Amino acid sequence: MNIEKLSKRLETVVSYIKPNMKIADIGSDHAYLPCFAVKNGIASYAIAGEVVEGPYQSALNQVEAAQLTEKISVRKGNGLEVLRNEDQIDCIVIAGMGGSLITEILEAQKQKLASVSRLILQPNIAAEKVRKWLYEEKWQLVDEQLIEEEGKFYEILVAEPGNPTLPYIDLSKEFLLGPFLLKQRNDHFKQKWNAELKIWEKVLQELNKAEENQATEAKKQALLRKIEMVREELK
Repeated sequence: MNIEKLSKRLETVVSYIKPNMKIADIGSDHAYLPCFAVKNGIASYAIAGEVVEGPYQSALNQVEAAQLTEKISVRKGNGLEVLRNEDQIDCIVIAGMGGSLITEILEAQKQKLASVSRLILQPNIAAEKVRKWLYEEKWQLVDEQLIEEEGKFYEILVAEPGNPTLPYIDLSKEFLLGPFLLKQRNDHFKQKWNAELKIWEKVLQELNKAEENQATEAKKQALLRKIEMVREELK
């Protein structure tokens, strides 16, 4: 992967950036995504935010090598701390982190989302937490995609300010499975959730062996509900 050719995952993420948007890629790593988006005329300007020194230096070098220092600002800082009011960012991308971390980043400085018209979020795990946060913070989920790359499944969620209830009919089920993904119910969807079921069933076996107390019983019941829900949808 480089700035000429992104991975399938990042390419899909970029496909949701609207033309001429000013973007901020939080946790930008080598700044491949902002470089690709600016170089190809998709984004008009980008901020590459990185909290770790090594990747921050890599991003700086990458932007310089691509001769894009005029249009991409590489900044070191935690999450949305790298954004300033005058940036007037339209679109925030957070890709390749856990769902809990993504929601923590958004929650920590949510006042900085005032000018933002689109969030493109790609959690590696716990997409359910991201959907729930978006719903509670009045972001409307406008699209989702489930892709497979090198044997792993990735969910990409796209949200805009709006009516958060719109895509949902059954919250608990759709927070977990995704309202758009549930409608599409394609092969990736079936493969992903069949694999998850196998993992959950193993966990359930372990819980059944464990000493019974309130905590294990609560875990067991929550897991059984999920298993039942997913089995129902895979029929």
